[in-house]
Amino acid sequence: MQTIAGLKAQFAQPGKVDWIGISVQRNSDIQVMQSVEVRMPTGIVGDHHAMRGNSKRQVTLVQAEHLDVVASLVGRESIGPELLRRNVVVRGINLLALKDQEFLIGTAVLRGSGLCVPCSRMERNLGRGGYNAMRGHGGINAIVVQEGIIAVGDAVVLQNQD
Repeated sequence: MQTIAGLKAQFAQPGKVDWIGISVQRNSDIQVMQSVEVRMPTGIVGDHHAMRGNSKRQVTLVQAEHLDVVASLVGRESIGPELLRRNVVVRGINLLALKDQEFLIGTAVLRGSGLCVPCSRMERNLGRGGYNAMRGHGGINAIVVQEGIIAVGDAVVLQNQD
């Protein structure tokens, strides 16, 4: 019989980075990137959140699969990832399972530091009900444990997974 700790370390497949975006200033348009550099203790080079330093929100991640869910909940056929204002969109792995875990993404190691809850801007970006549509689908925040490069197409795997 497997332990809960063993089950928490077991994933069907690695995740994959689908999209990356940064915002150079608070409330500025999202710039789509093919790769970004992440540094300790600030986060993504060039992103406005990195100006704060020592934040638990150095990198924000959301599941690609949740884009369709949120779109459905606001009555749209689809939504672009830039509307959610997260840095990294990941497919194929449950991000919530990476909360409080260290994971390798590109050449960087991140640690899930908490849930990325929606802000009131979701109502403006997604329309009426956008805030509630994002609840439970906002992804996770992460801190940088090991500096590196994250690029579209990179795998996302639990660190030290057997």
